[in-house]
Amino acid sequence: MDVRFINPFLLGTVEVLKTMAFIEPRAGKPFLNQDSVATGDVSGVIGITGVVKGSIALSFSETCILKIVSNMLGEESQGIDGNVKDAVGELTNMVSGTARRHLEREGFSLKAAIPTVIAGKNHSITHVLGGPSIIIPFETDFGPFVVDVCLGK
Repeated sequence: MDVRFINPFLLGTVEVLKTMAFIEPRAGKPFLNQDSVATGDVSGVIGITGVVKGSIALSFSETCILKIVSNMLGEESQGIDGNVKDAVGELTNMVSGTARRHLEREGFSLKAAIPTVIAGKNHSITHVLGGPSIIIPFETDFGPFVVDVCLGK
């Protein structure tokens, strides 16, 4: 996987969470993920096509996403309900859009599908390409989340 295609998704994640939820995420050390078990309690997955293809997932711990959604909506979220799942899908879409704008400035054109949201303890994320993915862990003052990237040519 080419870092030129991964970094815009990381930048997009930070930009979207700062702007929409007033939260400043801190990136950790990336690692290779060999299985499909999600690290979070709710995940948004979006397919990508163009000069590269694959998928990106954002997977949030419950405490983290509840604070993000509470900040976005201006009211406390009590659990992973329909509003929270909708917000995860929208966040995934916004991160994808921001990343694709960064990539277009570099001359790369990508298109995105409609995000899918999956919730539940130990749920699975199956990437379009099937193989291993790169996990970039993030920490917030309210709990962890990850960006899970599986892109190839």
